[in-house]
Amino acid sequence: MIEAVDAAVILERRSERTRNRFEALARIIAGQQVSTAAARTIWGRVVEEYDGPPEPIDLIAPGAEERLRSCGLSGRKASYMIGIAEAIESGELRPDELDELTDEEVTEALVALRGIGRWSAEMFLMFDLGRPDVFSGGDLGLRRGIQIAYELDEMPTPEEAIAIAEAWAPHRTLASLYLWEAVHAAPR
Repeated sequence: MIEAVDAAVILERRSERTRNRFEALARIIAGQQVSTAAARTIWGRVVEEYDGPPEPIDLIAPGAEERLRSCGLSGRKASYMIGIAEAIESGELRPDELDELTDEEVTEALVALRGIGRWSAEMFLMFDLGRPDVFSGGDLGLRRGIQIAYELDEMPTPEEAIAIAEAWAPHRTLASLYLWEAVHAAPR
């Protein structure tokens, strides 16, 4: 499977994220439960609406929810983004300090926010903090990738996927990137 994936694709996926932690979290919210293409479109509209990626102060301003909804975000997702902005502005969340925390401490800090669950925290760890040993057992793409790579009749459960991924430590993030690419390359 590894030989079938262009290493440049893996490098590109790892480099396409921002160092702006608020922007990263907002993008994760925008991308929840929609296709990658839809997430890019919606985020592009948000960036256009704010003449660049919004800052937390922009999203606590009056009318922010309506502006975000006009970009294609649901009311719930808009409220999640605003909630993250409020947490940053109040000092409850200090995004620049996340780099110094362990994976579990980052996860704990993020899942305390409305709209950020374990999957979102794991994506943030993988892509935005560049942590090398993260695996998301709840990610359908990763479970499907394991099914393809191991030629399984059925997709593994989240628990089974996590158990399989243990063998890839301390490089589970890299393994995840290859699994996602295997899914994209698989015949449909």
